[in-house]
Amino acid sequence: MGDHVYKVIEIVGSSTQGCDQAIQQAISKAGESLHNLDWFEVVETRGHIVEGKVGHYQVTLKVGFRLD
Repeated sequence: MGDHVYKVIEIVGSSTQGCDQAIQQAISKAGESLHNLDWFEVVETRGHIVEGKVGHYQVTLKVGFRLD
């Protein structure tokens, strides 16, 4: 990782298709306004139940990015 300084934020992604898609969407959206994204950590996984079935998945992530 070298001699970098990182900022860590927490974001939540959601998807009706699964946890992986929720992670991909969260990282993709964060990348639209943040740069130097380097890593993520899944902190929490949860979901919403609709009529006895999974309605959507939510994944809370910590995302680290290098400061300029």
